[in-house]
Amino acid sequence: MNSRRRFLTALASGIGAAALKPLGASIPLPPEVKSPLGGPIGLQLYSLRDDLAKDVPGTLARLRSLGVREVESVSLAGTTVEALRAALDGADLVCRSSHMRFERVRDDIAGVIKGAKALGATHVVCPWIAHDEKGGFTREDALNAAVVFNEAGRMAKGDGLRFSYHPHGYEFVPAPEGTLFEAIAAHTDPALVSFEIDIFWAKAGGGDPEQLIASHPGRVPLLHVKDMAKGLSLPPGSSHAPAETNVVAGKGQLDLPAIMRAARKSGTELYYVEDESPKPWDQIPESLAHLSALRL
Repeated sequence: MNSRRRFLTALASGIGAAALKPLGASIPLPPEVKSPLGGPIGLQLYSLRDDLAKDVPGTLARLRSLGVREVESVSLAGTTVEALRAALDGADLVCRSSHMRFERVRDDIAGVIKGAKALGATHVVCPWIAHDEKGGFTREDALNAAVVFNEAGRMAKGDGLRFSYHPHGYEFVPAPEGTLFEAIAAHTDPALVSFEIDIFWAKAGGGDPEQLIASHPGRVPLLHVKDMAKGLSLPPGSSHAPAETNVVAGKGQLDLPAIMRAARKSGTELYYVEDESPKPWDQIPESLAHLSALRL
């Protein structure tokens, strides 16, 4: 998470007047990536963290040139919602899902909702539960988070938004409910709290992405799509892995057709590629091509 925080700080300084400059009207926009998944294929902007920290408008324009139109934002830090929205509009990108830090969700859910709506988002996602990483994620952490999430979901629903939690691997350890992820699921109201399953981190932590999605029908509106290098095996509860083990979709060990069938059946609405590898510009186009060619 420290690398993510550094990215957010750099991103804030990179969004200035130049970021608000729209694409030239004479430049034809490419068609959107086709999707056989029952929902559009977009990108989680953390994938381009290094480039965004240097050049927001150029990076967003380059992304749009790949046929991507849907993006998912990362938590805001030190910049304004208005500046980010203008930069996205200038690149002809649509943000329907916005990641917000746990502390903000817990302490300022009204502000979180206001910011998400200003971006045009209909989904608010918490991607990480603050906890003592040395001591490990505990059942008490899970139950306390469930209380926060129920209130966040209630407030979000009242404003026409949907709230989701993105498990990150550390939740897939034993608990009376089965795992700590299932403890969160059991102690949150399905009408208020949904999930964004990241299939890499679910697998890394010891979960089965296909089974997770299938066992929570209608509760997984969002999916993070990535693949895991063949041969990689991590201890249960893992939430960290070498960046190079995040490989092109379809070239790793995950059964993407089975996972995508489960997602489509469950009612997943938005599919976001997230590439945490050292070479996202090489891998993202290949992942998009693989996903658009899937036959389910």
